[in-house]
Amino acid sequence: MELEVKRGPSLQGATLGDLYVDGVHECFTLEDVAREVPGAPVESWKVPGETAIPCGRYRVIIDHSAHFGRDLPHILDVPGFTGVRIHSGNSAADTEGCILVGQTKEANLIYQSRAAFAALFEKMQAASEIWITLS
Repeated sequence: MELEVKRGPSLQGATLGDLYVDGVHECFTLEDVAREVPGAPVESWKVPGETAIPCGRYRVIIDHSAHFGRDLPHILDVPGFTGVRIHSGNSAADTEGCILVGQTKEANLIYQSRAAFAALFEKMQAASEIWITLS
């Protein structure tokens, strides 16, 4: 399974985007502000708990999150970040570098997040291998 997040510009403290599953639009995304400076080390631009992960392609597994107390998608080997997940939420206050998903959006918020996550997670659980690209 190939996931792709196409980010829009960071506005009002959040970065909205579109998530595609194997090339088909699945839902909207919300992340922290994208602060990446291409070519610069992560520690020079990252604001802990308030920064979107760097653009790139990453492997995703489903494993247990101690923080959330349940199985969730886990984005692996993100430079300068640990514990990056895909989960439900509505605003930048609900993420610390993770990717939130929702069915509708406005300004710097997403809505119907639990429904969007449930539909996406079902597809992810059926996949034998998952990769995500952020651009």
